[in-house]
Amino acid sequence: MRLHGAACRITIFIGEADQYHHKPLYAEIVRRAHTHGLAGASVFRGIEGYGASSRIHTSRLLSLSDDLPLAIVIVDTEDKIVEFLLELDDLIDEGLVTLEPVEVYRYVGRDKDEKKS
Repeated sequence: MRLHGAACRITIFIGEADQYHHKPLYAEIVRRAHTHGLAGASVFRGIEGYGASSRIHTSRLLSLSDDLPLAIVIVDTEDKIVEFLLELDDLIDEGLVTLEPVEVYRYVGRDKDEKKS
């Protein structure tokens, strides 16, 4: 089955070393997204990048590889994403958050009973 329609994508750019109560910040963001019932979240680890500090983080140098860039991507309805932004205010001290309208083409697996027929 295919679902189609307008949605919103939030992308949260943080560092791998960013923490929330002594735990990885990205894990807390994903946990809260799940708790809020958002459709899904993925965390992508960058191999190189820089942000507001202008310090380059890269996997090529051992001394800098402990704080690689991360992108957390979540797609859901605009209402749910905007509501979730309030959660991020409590979590993110330094980072970048972007919102983009997207068109969703989603393929959903069939139930086990449907596959048998």
